[in-house]
Amino acid sequence: MKISVLTVCRNSAATIRHTVESFLAQDHGDKELVVIDGNSSDGTLAIVQSYPQDQIRLVSEADSGMYDALNKGLCLYTGDAVGVLNSDDCFHDHTALRRISAGLEHADIVHGDLDFVKDHINKRVVRRWRASPRPAKGFRTGWMPAHPTFYAKRKVVDAVGVFDLDLKVASDYDWMLRAVELHGFQTTTAKHVLVDMMVGGVSTRGLASHLSHNLEALRSRRRWLGSAPLDYALVAKPMRKLGQYFS
Repeated sequence: MKISVLTVCRNSAATIRHTVESFLAQDHGDKELVVIDGNSSDGTLAIVQSYPQDQIRLVSEADSGMYDALNKGLCLYTGDAVGVLNSDDCFHDHTALRRISAGLEHADIVHGDLDFVKDHINKRVVRRWRASPRPAKGFRTGWMPAHPTFYAKRKVVDAVGVFDLDLKVASDYDWMLRAVELHGFQTTTAKHVLVDMMVGGVSTRGLASHLSHNLEALRSRRRWLGSAPLDYALVAKPMRKLGQYFS
């Protein structure tokens, strides 16, 4: 199974070397990295181009933000399945794609564990996201997979479509909700840390970012699941995440 990895970047020279090297180190041979760059001016392109290009596809042009760039990636990837690796994140170890491929042999979607780290040098873990199977009411209970570990077969992408550009920080949540709740694709969990995510991203930058993400997630649930203006998941979702700091 060919696994495609989408990496969106803009002026990511400080971190993208870790991202690319973690991809190249994967022991799953049938893979591609699609890098969608937003006209970087800091050396990001030179770093990506310094690696062998046989498994890397690079596009650099102006975009309207992360989700617009990801939509471009969804039109470019050639694999049997696809997922996202942010330009300041990296795979936890060399087995991640192999485990993802194994999960996709008997499910449409696979997701797994994730560690939030301060940086990719010392790897000090500040938060641990541990994957769990979808509960009976799914996203209505505050459950959600970790998007950087979320890999879906091509038929899922074809059914779900593109990321919603009206959502600024929770379009990934909305995309996963549509895949799991609306289309009912089968999910499985890889009980292994798949990705090391560096803290400080768009949705983890601070209290305001968390609030914006939760309100956009509520907007998604109201649209697709018919949730109330204030639903159970609005409280349960952040409470689930709070426990990750003490796991």
